[in-house]
Amino acid sequence: MRYEIRIDGHMSDILAEAFPELEHVVMSGQTVLFGSVVDEAQLFGLLARCQSLGLHVVEMRRMPDD
Repeated sequence: MRYEIRIDGHMSDILAEAFPELEHVVMSGQTVLFGSVVDEAQLFGLLARCQSLGLHVVEMRRMPDD
């Protein structure tokens, strides 16, 4: 499964390193994290990591598999 998680604001490269399993790009005042997620446990872990780092998730969606 592939997911995209949109974070409000620009994440620094250092902060993005907290998500080594995902790629990231900054666009339109948001940081977009994207990549493959193995299962729901990993997905919830990513969201918990966002919360623990004080990041504001504005959108999360499943993307079509390649």
